[in-house]
Formats: sequence, C-alpha cells, structure tokens
Amino acid sequence: MTGKGSVNHNSRKFHAKNTDPERSYLNVEYCNKNVKDVYHELFDEALARYNEKQTRSDRRIDDYYEKIRSGKQEKPFHEIILQIGDKDNMGAKTENGQLATKVLDKYMQDFQRRNPTLRVFSAYLHMDEATPHLHIDFVPYTTGSRRGLDTRVSLKQALAAQGFKGGSRGDTEWSQWVQSEKESLAAVMGRHGIEWEHKGTHEKHLSVLDYKKQEREKEVVQLEGQISEKKEEFQALSNRVANYDKGMNNLKTLEQAFDTSPEYQLAEPQGFMSAKSYRNKVAEPLVQKLKSLVRTALIRCFEAWDGYYRLNATNSNLHRENEGLRKTNEKLARENENLRAENKDYKLLRKAFGSKQIDNLLGQAKAVQQSKQRGKRFRSNQEER
Repeated sequence: MTGKGSVNHNSRKFHAKNTDPERSYLNVEYCNKNVKDVYHELFDEALARYNEKQTRSDRRIDDYYEKIRSGKQEKPFHEIILQIGDKDNMGAKTENGQLATKVLDKYMQDFQRRNPTLRVFSAYLHMDEATPHLHIDFVPYTTGSRRGLDTRVSLKQALAAQGFKGGSRGDTEWSQWVQSEKESLAAVMGRHGIEWEHKGTHEKHLSVLDYKKQEREKEVVQLEGQISEKKEEFQALSNRVANYDKGMNNLKTLEQAFDTSPEYQLAEPQGFMSAKSYRNKVAEPLVQKLKSLVRTALIRCFEAWDGYYRLNATNSNLHRENEGLRKTNEKLARENENLRAENKDYKLLRKAFGSKQIDNLLGQAKAVQQSKQRGKRFRSNQEER
C-alpha cells in the first residue's frame, strides 16, 4: 500500500527488470512536478514570514526542502501504491486488467479533492508491469501552525485536519487514512461489479471504548456457544440416565418373572421318575438356566451401576462448568453494558464541549498519568539501590 517514492522510476526515466518498455506508452501520467517547485509554491511565503521574525542568523532557514530532507522528524514526501487483485486475476494484458485500469483511473480523479492537505506532485498509472497499479506521491502540510513555519510539512497534522485522529500505536492517523482510502477504492470497485475481498489484515479503527465493547461481545458469543455445547452434553447424559432407569425397571420385571412364570418354576416329578432322573432331566437344566440368567443380569447390573456413577460424576462436573460459564457470561454482559454507557457519555462530552477540547483534556490527563508512573519507577529504582 505504501512505497519508497522513486519518482524517476515512476516516470520511467529508467526501467526496472519487471517492466516491459514496449508497453510503457500505455502508462497514464496524471501529474509530474518537481517536488522542490511544489515546496516553493507551498512554503516560500511562510518561510519568509518565519525568517523575518528571527533575530539570530543561525535560526534562519535558507532551503526548507533541504532542511526537511536532512532532518529526522518528517519525510519530504510520501507515496501510496494502489493495486486491484494480482497478475493471476487482474493481469495487465487481460480484460479484467482493463477493468482494473478504469477503476484506478476513477479513484485517482477524486484523490486530490478527498485529500486537500496532501499536495500531489507525481501520479502515474502503470500498465507496463504484470498488474495495473497507481503510484501517488504527495507532500503533507498543515496551516496555522504556532510552531516553526505557520505553513509547514506535517503528515500527522495534515491527516488530523481531514478528521483522522490517532489513538494507539497500531491505530495511527496514517493507518486510519490508508483504511479510508481502501474503502474509497472499494466503493469505486463496487460500482464496476468488483467485490473487495477482505484478507483480515485491516480492522476498522475503533475508539478504546468501542474496541473493548467489541471484544466483550466476542467473548459473550463464544461463551454462549460453549454453554450451548454443555447443554447438549447434559441432555445426552440425561438420556443415558433415563435408559439406566428403564434397565432397572426391566430387572424388576425379571424378578417378578422368577416368582410367577412357569418357565422358572421347578416341576413336580412325573409318575415313578427316580430322584437321579429328576435331577438330571428337570432340576439340573433349570438350575443351569437360572445361573446363566443371574450371571448375565449381575454383569449388566454392575455395568449399569458403574455407568450410572460415572455419568453422575460427569454430570456434576458439567453442571459446575455450566454454572461457571453462566456467571462469567453475566459478568461480561454487565461489563459490556457499562462500556456502552461510558461510550455514550464519552460521545455526549465530545458533542457538548467539542472534540478538540476533549482531546486536549485527555492529552493532559495522559501526561499526568505518565509523569506519576515515571515518578514511581524512579522511587522504585532509588529503593533498590
């Protein structure tokens, strides 16, 4: 998305290995000014006003461009590179590549209007490489400054003037602006029937409160899913316990059959049947049948009891886990509600007192907090010594 800004390469004063010189005539030049001339246009008057106020000659600035170029606070200019797809789906020689060219051209036509504090001095649409893409080089500047030149180079202030307020280290004015430009490009793509495939590398930038609220909502959804899974496990275990109860009822039915069913009753001796014959033909077969039945019943009973106790233990654990998840879910829901209220109050304050005043107050509060933290670290180091 961002480039080093090789203006000579962009204007094809020289060709790299990845370019096709025979197709360079297809490139589009939107703007090609000398960056030093742009510096004169933007800053000469402010430079003159600044130098007039200086009583010491060593504080005067002879060449503002050279001062910025040799300094470490700001870059002389910045570059953004935009491309749709890759050589496999948007190759420069394909019909899709021609469509990508139209989209990039439309995007470029509105770039300066969207970004009035980013003075474009070099812009090219390259068609002589594998995939059509844009190089846009610009000088970011701010006006009405109270420090240094009243009109000076400043990427941070230039983007802030366009409404991009940095937050954390990963949520800077630059990252917010890049995301905004991607969305502008995506809007043009959408009008030409091309869908922006999000790769998951750029989240929309949120305030701290919004971010915390979003994270809490994710946790709540995740916990609700875990609770649902535990309920399903609980239901499965309940069904198994119900099957155990059914088995116990079957054992009771079998016990009644032992008492009443003729199949399990010892028959009277027939006629003059001897005791030995009665034992071998009647008693022994019945006894063996009963032994086999009792053995099977006991095995099943022990298995059922073992399963029952294990199910009860697992069920208790699941109940405790479910209760813990429920309490955590309730806690997160309360935190999320508090965050909503805080966010609402925060937005109301910004609306009532103005974003600038609130930002100043926040900056002062952060400075006080950092000062206290540095003091604590200093006292801790002194005590260790």
